[in-house]
Amino acid sequence: MSSNVVYAIVKAGGRQEKVSVGDVVVVDKLTGEVGETVELEPIMLVDGDKVTTAAGDLDKVKVTAEIVRAEKGPKISIMKFKNKTGYRKRMGYRSKLTRLKVTGIK
Repeated sequence: MSSNVVYAIVKAGGRQEKVSVGDVVVVDKLTGEVGETVELEPIMLVDGDKVTTAAGDLDKVKVTAEIVRAEKGPKISIMKFKNKTGYRKRMGYRSKLTRLKVTGIK
């Protein structure tokens, strides 16, 4: 049972993502303009039946992605309240994200 599936586990924005060529992933904000190419750090590479995890072999692997657009995450509501003092505070937060399209695993 052999398969020709090629994918990589990359470290992106404090998390690990499973990517293959053509995938679109959303990661924490990266510096760069729309259309620029960024390189992601591979942690593991699966090429058919062969799995590569050695650091020396992964130094030769390059995972490239193109910045599609900048986004914002869903709104998170924060509510602070203290009983009997009349203290109420309402805040919101939206994380800044970047949408990437994986263009190559070499």
